[in-house]
Amino acid sequence: MAQHKRVREANAERIKDEVYRQMFRLEERCAGAETRLALALLRAWMDFDKRPSGCEERDWLNQVSPICLEMIESVLQSGGPPHPCAP
Repeated sequence: MAQHKRVREANAERIKDEVYRQMFRLEERCAGAETRLALALLRAWMDFDKRPSGCEERDWLNQVSPICLEMIESVLQSGGPPHPCAP
């Protein structure tokens, strides 16, 4: 049982890392970052939705999602050319 918990925690950290990484890429105006951030959020919701409400991961996702959505909408509305970024 402890092994399962460690795997679940490692997966949660990987998902959080991906969301944060894409937020930074979007902040740098990297081409396609808004799509990658949206996909990272969707993956997070799909994974964390399986967990009980009130768990730390779902609380984090409820806090970060509105910020991410504002970032995505801001970039899409600005229509400025994206910068090429390293993957």
